[in-house]
Amino acid sequence: MPEPEKAITDIRYLLDRGYPRKGAITFVCNHYRLDIKWRYVFTRVVFGRDTIQNRREKTVKCEDLDGEVVLVDGYNVLIGVESALKGEPVYLCDDGFLRDIRGVFRNYRCSGLTERAMDEILGVLTGFAPFRVEFLFDSQISKSGEMARWVEKKLKDVGLIGVARTSRHVDHDLKQSNGIIATADGSIIDEVPKAVNIQACVLEQLNLSPVIIEGVFR
Repeated sequence: MPEPEKAITDIRYLLDRGYPRKGAITFVCNHYRLDIKWRYVFTRVVFGRDTIQNRREKTVKCEDLDGEVVLVDGYNVLIGVESALKGEPVYLCDDGFLRDIRGVFRNYRCSGLTERAMDEILGVLTGFAPFRVEFLFDSQISKSGEMARWVEKKLKDVGLIGVARTSRHVDHDLKQSNGIIATADGSIIDEVPKAVNIQACVLEQLNLSPVIIEGVFR
């Protein structure tokens, strides 16, 4: 068994027994002498059974968005889709959500793929006909106001009822809302009643497959 697969088994063992997440991943990666990249991947991908069960129980399929209010964690979803379009790894995680490992939120800048990524996201939303859509973008990120105005115009162009806005506290706003939350942020998923893995629906629409590490997605 390759070292990363052994590490996944050991990290899960510790997490299932209540060991702190950061400490468990650091300890196991040090033991197998895995570099910082693997630590970051495991942090995004590997979870204990309680977390997996909790997140899967609240996961809503895209097919169930019809007539619902959907709130989109703007940069989280957009960056994940851009990563897939760029051919960068997007991982299928233990909890069933897809996550990239770019970690560029504070330094995010629009790229040549930004419009295509947003068009794909809106295409999925349009296809599943939610009652209302709201995009939230972190105001601390440069040009977020322009991003929100641009996305709101695109919502109108595709015939979706909704708004796009900025917030200094996107995570808090999403956690306090009553709609279905489109995000891959685990800390948000843990605090909301319903979440949708919209990035998975976008990749399916694009006929792209996520990266599956052997032994993950138990």
